[in-house]
Amino acid sequence: MTSGQLPINPKVINDPPYLDMIQIEGGTFMMGSEENIHEQPVHEVQVTDFYLGKYPVTVKQYMEFVEETGTRYPEWLDQGNRYNIFTGTDNHYKPLEAVLLKENHPIVGISWMDAMAYCKWLGEKTRKEYRLPSEAEWEYAARGGRLSSGFKYSGSNKLKEVGWYSKNSQEETKGVGLKLPNELGLYDMSGNVLEWCADYWHGSFKGAPSNGSAWIKGGDKDDRVVRGGSWDDDDRLCRVSYRLGDYVYDRLNFVGFRVARY
Repeated sequence: MTSGQLPINPKVINDPPYLDMIQIEGGTFMMGSEENIHEQPVHEVQVTDFYLGKYPVTVKQYMEFVEETGTRYPEWLDQGNRYNIFTGTDNHYKPLEAVLLKENHPIVGISWMDAMAYCKWLGEKTRKEYRLPSEAEWEYAARGGRLSSGFKYSGSNKLKEVGWYSKNSQEETKGVGLKLPNELGLYDMSGNVLEWCADYWHGSFKGAPSNGSAWIKGGDKDDRVVRGGSWDDDDRLCRVSYRLGDYVYDRLNFVGFRVARY
């Protein structure tokens, strides 16, 4: 399968509010790579069927949660916060001011805890069990699952075809779905924003589960895995195997999330 080519009948489920979920058929894959010690050892993982968001959660989707619950504002809208783009003194988000409120851009400035709260709210609203993907599910899907062509990035060996990164982003997030999708019909898995996963951070894959579940033993529970690279990263950090961890309460201008469910 060539870059950007979709499966004949991608299984897209429309979940309210405004969520497109792609059905991912389970399978076995080799997780990790030899390029970085954090990505080793390469190991076999069996993933079961699940659904994953076609796109990262957008500003529109996240702000509906904020408006309905009156809580969990992104950091750049928190009242009294020095990072507030209108009243704050810190410039962390101000270079992105023009795009932060664009409804079709991925939400940023949200912590792992915020993402979990969104999943809980969405589950209560729809009576479906939404969650963050496990790291194994994320990598399996980014690689194209059973349809994988073995690309370096999610959907292509040429990052510019499928992702927004430091060389083409103009130093800002971009609307979701503007680049080519990967083999499963998933967009923005490489670049645009890093994405929270459920797993504790571990410095390597030694001892990692082989059944695709989230790794929530050992490691550092206060650091969670983020995947996929961002608008601010170079191409090396947007590879499908690249991984790092971030503090659960950190809110940054290049980290967002997408949701999963069984």
